[in-house]
Amino acid sequence: MTTTQSYETGTGRAAGADKVYPSPAAAVADIADGSSIAIAGFGVTHRFPSSLITALRDQGARRLTVYCNGLGQPGHPTAQSLAENGQLSRLVASFSARPGPVTAAEAQIESGDLELELVPQGTLVERMRAGGAGIAAFYTPAGAGTAIGDGKEVRDFDGVPHLLEHGIRTDYALLRAHRADRLGNVAFRGASRNFNDSFAKAARCAIIEVDEIVEVGELAPDEIDLPGVFVARVVQTTVKIDVDGLPRRAARPAASGRLYHEKPGLTRADIGRRVAALIPPGSLVNLGAGLPNLAADHLAGRGVTLHGENGVLGYGGFVTDGPRDPDMHDAGGNFITLLPGASFFDSVTSFEIARSGRLDAVVLGAYQVGGNGDLANWAVPDRIGGGIGGAMDLAVGARSVIVTLEHSDSKGRPKLVRRCTYPVTGVGCVDTIVTDLALFTRVGDGFRLDEVAAGFTVEEVLALTDMSVTVPDQVGVMQEAW
Repeated sequence: MTTTQSYETGTGRAAGADKVYPSPAAAVADIADGSSIAIAGFGVTHRFPSSLITALRDQGARRLTVYCNGLGQPGHPTAQSLAENGQLSRLVASFSARPGPVTAAEAQIESGDLELELVPQGTLVERMRAGGAGIAAFYTPAGAGTAIGDGKEVRDFDGVPHLLEHGIRTDYALLRAHRADRLGNVAFRGASRNFNDSFAKAARCAIIEVDEIVEVGELAPDEIDLPGVFVARVVQTTVKIDVDGLPRRAARPAASGRLYHEKPGLTRADIGRRVAALIPPGSLVNLGAGLPNLAADHLAGRGVTLHGENGVLGYGGFVTDGPRDPDMHDAGGNFITLLPGASFFDSVTSFEIARSGRLDAVVLGAYQVGGNGDLANWAVPDRIGGGIGGAMDLAVGARSVIVTLEHSDSKGRPKLVRRCTYPVTGVGCVDTIVTDLALFTRVGDGFRLDEVAAGFTVEEVLALTDMSVTVPDQVGVMQEAW
């Protein structure tokens, strides 16, 4: 039997009526206990609909199911505040846990008070897009062979396993944009479009807060990114965010590194430098957050185009000093500059690029890599939940998967193992491994040791490596290859 969803097109009046509400509180007043809500926003703090979230927190609706990339940073007007206020009963997200102190949401998940479903980022936006388009389900390779696929139907297409995923529809969506007119036509700005389009289309009632409300006709037709047919309510943003005060992802200094037998391996910056040398000029590349991002400092002038899951293509370096633009950021939350020819789009389009084989390479961090090429980078065994992000989609879609990590963990245990003991992100997907001690290349069903860091012998590296590798007659030196 075919089911349909009744969408709210205005404020209870005829379609085409004024959709502007007097306040965020008025716009969320009718959200009832038990409602399902999609909440846009990216990273730990970037462009959450903070005014609407704050109003919903104060309104107090309980037993909410929230769909989001992640709840955001505690102590800021992100969706995390709804968990802190005890309003959530179910969370469907790409991130439920990040490094650092345990959040209110994590504590509730661990106690059983908050039900959790982790979803790869690209799958989440595609499920929303499908729900909004009236498509019941679809197959995707992302997550096949991992814990995310447990209990799901699997079907092979051209010899590649795919998971059956179902479209999502929600009662409400809380969104954020730059401008909107009184009919709900929306214009986004920069790299802040991310999930807004797909979340709006999946919701019965999409509510959007904007920096500026304009009169009908002030937005030219070709300036409208999201037509008003998908938007039910518009409000003016009231909660202002200090861009310079936004928290950043915790990261060790680029100049830092580990000691092995009292000898220094490559610094984190040097790992990035070696990775950059592996990327051919003219490539289209996605750099994962953290250690992989350090390759960006060594790509200038080589014609490499960088891609971000939040919806940006062709960004340049990172803004470390001076003014920061809240709408110019990459998927890791770094403020960015743009190169000539850069473009912006939503996350649906971003993952179309990622899964379709258009990326020449993706560089990802990892907790472990298995000798069979398995990648584990989204969860650790002693912490409930984790952070999948876009890694599962990127790992199955890129032509080459390069993994960066330190050779051993903080307790001296090998990260290159015979079989991954951490939850797997992608099965047999890794092509190249770059650590602070060595470079390994996938050959057949295993890896070959091609380079070691200056000052280390092949035997020393192998003693710190748990996976079986082949060793050629000539092994290079990492520092001589950049």
